[in-house]
Amino acid sequence: QVQLQESGPGLVKPSQTLSLTCTVSGASLTTDLYYWGWIRQPPGKGLEWMGAINNGGRIFYSPSLEIKRRTSISRDTAKNQFTLQLSSVTPEDTAVYYCAATKAVAVRTRNAGDYWGQGTQVTVSS
Repeated sequence: QVQLQESGPGLVKPSQTLSLTCTVSGASLTTDLYYWGWIRQPPGKGLEWMGAINNGGRIFYSPSLEIKRRTSISRDTAKNQFTLQLSSVTPEDTAVYYCAATKAVAVRTRNAGDYWGQGTQVTVSS
């Protein structure tokens, strides 16, 4: 059973950088079974895939240029953790942020065989 747990600040000020960490147990980040991704859900909206990293460390970013230019994804295989950094945040970045182990590189729904963290609420406000 793969388990994922997001951690990070729940409140970020506008223009700052949001940093979240996903701690994984039950599988190694170097396995070729999954992509390790970040997905968010703003209030009242659907899921938005932000990016993912594969077992070899290759990073895949959202096709949204606005998201891509502000997003950085990295990993620490020794700690079995991967991270999301989102720069220059605005209140529009307020959302529940999820990390997930997915069979497909990009997801917009919860698919069978994937594993998701419980999600963490991030609010951007001064």
